[in-house]
Amino acid sequence: VQLQASGGGLVQAGGSLRLSCAASGRTFSNDAMGWLRQGPGKEREIVAAITRNGASQYYPESVRGRFIISRDNRENTVTLQMGSLEPGDTAVYYCAADPRLHNIVIGEPAYWGQGTLVTVSS
Repeated sequence: VQLQASGGGLVQAGGSLRLSCAASGRTFSNDAMGWLRQGPGKEREIVAAITRNGASQYYPESVRGRFIISRDNRENTVTLQMGSLEPGDTAVYYCAADPRLHNIVIGEPAYWGQGTLVTVSS
């Protein structure tokens, strides 16, 4: 599978940014999708995950209420809408796919995309 992420950039604290990921090579609706990130000097962590049909989402406490994940199974895309961004959100963000949502949530998805850098200035 190929996962092509886009939308990263530089934003001021309090601002918003939208990341997109286009998937190909597998039947998109067979996979849960998610976003993980790795900040400077930090371990990789889950940011958001969504079930195959989009009915359920998972967010860690650190982003809950600020980030929204969604997917379009007709367009084979998954989107992460990020709001109220903080400098601590600065990281490389990775799109991920796995038949099991659990594997994404624990940070061990079968498939990874290349990262897109998000920098939040104070």
